[in-house]
Formats: sequence, C-alpha cells, structure tokens
Amino acid sequence: MSALTPLLLRGLTSPARRLLVPRAQVHSKPPREQLGTMDIAIGLTSCFLCILLPAGWVLSHLESYKKRE
Repeated sequence: MSALTPLLLRGLTSPARRLLVPRAQVHSKPPREQLGTMDIAIGLTSCFLCILLPAGWVLSHLESYKKRE
C-alpha cells in the first residue's frame, strides 16, 4: 500500500460521515407473563419443523430432481 491510500480512503468516506441517520426509538418492557417450559418447547418444535422438515424433504428427494424425464 502506498502512503496515499489512507488519504484517498478518507476522501471517499467523508461525504458519508455528513449524512444524518435517524435513530430508532426502541424501548422494551419485561413480559407480562413468564413463558413456561412447555410454551418454549412448543415454540422451538414448531420452528424446527417449519424450517427443517421441508429442507429435509428436498434433500431426501434431491436425486429425483437431478433426473431428466
């Protein structure tokens, strides 16, 4: 790298520093009710089934997709 590289990079990024970016006003509160073990188990199971079941089905039928009919 040459000695001019930092100066060039600083010149390219300086217009981006002048832009004002709005900050999000995000506030969270504690939950009204604590989640039980069964609630968490049902939620995780449904998430895994919705994501992994279709992916597993596609992977198990991958050879049939490769064949031309």
